[in-house]
Formats: sequence, C-alpha cells, structure tokens
Amino acid sequence: MAATAKLYGEDRRTDVEFDSDGVTLRGWHFRPDRSDSTGPVIVMCHGFAAVKEMWLDRYAEAFAKAGFHVLCYDNRNLGASDGELRGEINPARQIDDFRNAITFAETLPGVDRERIGIWGSSYSGAHVLVVAAQDRRVKAVSSQVPVIDGEANFRQLVRSDFIDGARRGFEEDRRARARGEEPGMIDVVNADPMAPSALPTPDSWEWFNSTHELRAPSFVNQCTLRSVERFSEYQVGSYLRLISPTPLLMCVAQNDVLTPTRLALEGYGEALEPKRLAVLPGGHFDAYVDGFDVSSSVQLDFFREHLLNAKVLP
Repeated sequence: MAATAKLYGEDRRTDVEFDSDGVTLRGWHFRPDRSDSTGPVIVMCHGFAAVKEMWLDRYAEAFAKAGFHVLCYDNRNLGASDGELRGEINPARQIDDFRNAITFAETLPGVDRERIGIWGSSYSGAHVLVVAAQDRRVKAVSSQVPVIDGEANFRQLVRSDFIDGARRGFEEDRRARARGEEPGMIDVVNADPMAPSALPTPDSWEWFNSTHELRAPSFVNQCTLRSVERFSEYQVGSYLRLISPTPLLMCVAQNDVLTPTRLALEGYGEALEPKRLAVLPGGHFDAYVDGFDVSSSVQLDFFREHLLNAKVLP
C-alpha cells in the first residue's frame, strides 16, 4: 500500500497505490498539519488525459494545510497508474475507479469515513457530479469547470463541416479494432488549432505543453480516438438533480471556451439545493495557476462548511 513518505514544506505526502477492479492506481496521500485525531478526506483526480503533477498537488497541499486528508491519484491508463490501453479514457471506468478510490480513502490512517468530500476539474469535474449522485458516502462535492453535455461540447469544439468526418473516423476505428488492428490515436493538444486533436483550443495547447515541460514529464500527448468518441457521448445532465441533498459547489470559468461557460451554467440550473455557484475569472485553465488563490479559497470555504464545521448527516 504505502511507499516512501515525502515531506513537502510543513505537510506530509505519502505515495500510495490501490486496486481498482484489477488495475493498480497510484497517487498521493496528503496528511493535514494536525493529525492527532481523525479528520475528513477529499478525494481528487485530474481531467481529460491530465496527470496529477499538473497542479493538483497545489490544491491538495492547500486542503491539507486547512485540516483535510487528501487522496490524489492518476486515472487508469495515465501517468503513474497501470492500465491498458495507454491513453484510453473511458468515463464509465473512471467513475467506477473514483468510487473505488473513495473506498480506499476510507482505510487511510486518520480518515473519518463519515466526512468524505470529492473534487474534480474539467472531465473529472463531470465525474464527481455523477459519483455524488450515485454514492451517498460523499458528503460534499466540488466540481470545477466541468463537462456537462458532451455532445454539445463536441459541437462547440469541432467545426460543423468536420463533424460527419469525425463520426466516420470513430466508426472506422471500431471496425479496425474488430479486425485486430491497433486502435486509432490522436494528439490530446496541438499547436495548430485546425489540426486533429482531442482538445482543439489554443489555451489547451498552451497549458498542457507548458505544464508538461515545467512539472509533468509523465504526461503523454496522445489518447485513443475512442476516447474522443466517448467524450462526445458523455451526458452528465441527467445526474444533476440526483446529487441533492448532498451539498454541491460548481465553479465555472467566466470565459471558458473548452467546456463552455453557458453549458456549465445551464447544468448548474438543473441541480437542486443545497448548491452554490462560483464564477471564476478567466478561462478554463486559469484556476490552476493565475486564478488559484481565488478558486482554492472558494472551495476551501465550501469544504470547511460541510466537512469541518458542520454536523454531517448520515
């Protein structure tokens, strides 16, 4: 289970691994500054194709310093986690993995299993909405710049005259796999926004490329074509009304062109109380770096209210 403990400033971070339906997932357990009694835990993982070194440690450290345990891990087929095919991103399996991560988090030393929060951003921002609707062990959910409607999102990202060609590509990839051929692959991001890629926006290229070079060498700029097909079919909206009575925080970027602001706001409108909306300055990726202080403080206040200071109901 636990490997080498690493000190990061005043906090403690331990490498961990756990089984999720036969696949070993790896990540970090961040302990709070004060660990002399049991405390709440926040479970978190990254969005589409991203790995935990892409600034998730910054959020985890902030949460730990505020008194939370944090389990932060890489999704299957990505980063430090096992799984084949590499670069295959399946939302249904990632959702099951998230629930298995919650089960593992319950076993971590010092964790109060009655006070579990979950955090996700972008693609995982969608996953946590589904998990919160399904799993009542979750007592608070924070969803940052989430995917809400994959089909509408896909049509925002791909030029309308390219849609039919993309669909034909998905179909041919399935036929090729059935013939035993290698799966089709596509760049996650590309410097040319007109070139084929999963996330064809200039800010996606800038953020993924710069973060990879700065701090995330395990990021691989490829995913399977089927991952994009599944993105285009991912529908979170039907789960939104089922999250209640679990408290929900949705953080939406003011000018998000990757997971469009309007789609996120419409999704927030579908959710029932108790819920809270925070509109963050900037675009999709600003919350990780330039807008980190704003986004983290809003989310810390939310988790404090519902996991630290409030009496948690069963």
